[in-house]
Amino acid sequence: MISVFIVDDHPVVVEGIRSLLINEEGIHWAGQALTATACNTYFDENTVDVILMDINLPDKSGIELCTEIKKKCPMIKVLALSTLNQPSYIRKMIENGASGYILKNADKEELLSAIKDVAAGKTHLCMEALEVVKHIYDSETGKPLLTRREKEILCLIAEGLTNAEMAEKLFVSQWTVDSHRKSIMTKLNTKNTAMLIKYAIENGLV
Repeated sequence: MISVFIVDDHPVVVEGIRSLLINEEGIHWAGQALTATACNTYFDENTVDVILMDINLPDKSGIELCTEIKKKCPMIKVLALSTLNQPSYIRKMIENGASGYILKNADKEELLSAIKDVAAGKTHLCMEALEVVKHIYDSETGKPLLTRREKEILCLIAEGLTNAEMAEKLFVSQWTVDSHRKSIMTKLNTKNTAMLIKYAIENGLV
């Protein structure tokens, strides 16, 4: 059973998604919040498997909220649910701990697939978001652009370091390392570490 919580400031959206999921087998509707503050308060004493998180909240950006929730409850998976498909929002949500990004025009089948994927520890990007991320390329080389930190982590992955070892070496948290790893794999369109290292070597990234 996957427990799901939503934070979105539009009651109609919340009710619509609730009606889609409330009777779905394998899904437990844990609750909802209309603000980041209410969401944070709920998770002071509760936990769930997946949070569906809007980016445009009235009191705080969903990007900030994602960071706070992952620090407070690192085991919770955050699935961004937004109308925004700009690369900067997608990248920031993933870098700050989100396990997936889908748009609000998603149908029930896609929403359920995304929830199940992130609950299972996978990264899930909707087609629009995946296309946006895949098209962030260097104009000269035609290869996806990696940030300085992502390049550092890619080199450490190639050296065989674990997330814990990388976190200690870079003086960051393990979930930060994991977020960067997910971002790198999404940008390079690789599904596992072996594919990632193979791509990095073949393209001179390490």
